[in-house]
Amino acid sequence: MADSATAVAAWEALFRAQVGVMRRLAADFPTQRMSFNEYDVLFNISRQPQRRIRLRDLNQHVLLTQPSVSRLIDRLAGRGYVCKVPDPGDGRGTIVAMTEEGQAEFRAVALIHVRSIDRHLSAVLDEDELDELRGLCAKLHRGVA
Repeated sequence: MADSATAVAAWEALFRAQVGVMRRLAADFPTQRMSFNEYDVLFNISRQPQRRIRLRDLNQHVLLTQPSVSRLIDRLAGRGYVCKVPDPGDGRGTIVAMTEEGQAEFRAVALIHVRSIDRHLSAVLDEDELDELRGLCAKLHRGVA
């Protein structure tokens, strides 16, 4: 087990790296098309079977409060990117499904975002280091989740 000073230094390095990377990615992100939070929600829906997820399950995948997610889903629905339907298994619940228009817009933004991620991270880390970083972050996530 690492001592406290080592853990704090690792946390600070991770935090500063994340802030730096996010600033670079934000500068490239096509915000005229959608916000980072909208992209995050669509990203999480896109990874679900049939691009559908219960609203309460979606809340567990994003870094927003439940009321913020609900308002964001309403905005995305108003733009035609998602639709909301009653959950057939729970009359009180709601299923959020990505529409074809939402999928197309998500893909267009994702292509830009993926190129930006690749450009910024690959400029600093080689493939082995990227794989090691992915593994360490996954291990950390599993350990604190």
